[in-house]
Amino acid sequence: METVDEVAAALRRTGYVCDDSLAVVVHLARRMQRPLLLEGEPGTGKTSLAEALAEALDQPLVRLQCYEGIDATQALYDWDFPRQVLHLRALEAAGAAADAEEAEKGLYDERFLLARPVLRALQQAPAVLLVDEVDRADDEFEAFLLEVLSTYQVSVPELGTVRAATPPLVVLTSNRTRDLHDALKRRCLYHWIDHPDLAREVAIVRSRAPEVPEALARQAAEVVQALRHEADLVKPPGVAETLDWARALHHLGVAQVDLDSAARTLGALVKHREDTDRARRALARMVAR
Repeated sequence: METVDEVAAALRRTGYVCDDSLAVVVHLARRMQRPLLLEGEPGTGKTSLAEALAEALDQPLVRLQCYEGIDATQALYDWDFPRQVLHLRALEAAGAAADAEEAEKGLYDERFLLARPVLRALQQAPAVLLVDEVDRADDEFEAFLLEVLSTYQVSVPELGTVRAATPPLVVLTSNRTRDLHDALKRRCLYHWIDHPDLAREVAIVRSRAPEVPEALARQAAEVVQALRHEADLVKPPGVAETLDWARALHHLGVAQVDLDSAARTLGALVKHREDTDRARRALARMVAR
């Protein structure tokens, strides 16, 4: 994966179809050893890109799922308290003559360390570290991430500094539920992933769901493209929903999308009550045309 074309080809072999601009920013992120920040609507393939990169590079994927209230402890490490207690009891049962200070030191041996995703990625590097939905975390967690991504090292007071021999390839994703701080953005290479055009969406369905006939894949993608632009949906379907819907139609033995088959399988495509009604009306208009 030394060129942009090789990046695109390697991702395609995993089933991930990307456009040239995305292949360029992935290539630069690897060569410049910079984190890659991906923003876009849900279902546009942000998380899947990190998974595809790990597969293409033959490296472990370490995933940190962000959520409201997450802090550095959940991202870095913890101590295995039950095993520490068992260790103390074993020392007592064996009649070990170690003094209290030595016993305490033994409790903070690396074997009792529970590495969380960020620390694990530094230890396992080269690896792909996926920081998923970073927009769900708060400002303090962003500041912590910025520090780690600036040095690719963390300090464990009881053990010392853990530094990545090779910086992991870091992919941060955001659904843009809130704006991220400029300091974190400046550290990253940025890319907005939009819904694909028709040709690329058909290619994605053919790549990720090869069992779906080409004609059905194209019809499904055409309908989804029309729904995104015409139906005024609360949550327009992403590529993930296109794949689910194409597979659902195929499992029902549908050879050609019609109003009946589309209406029966809408649950794979739209996930809001209001969107179901709007999608039905839009489908009826499409059929009428």
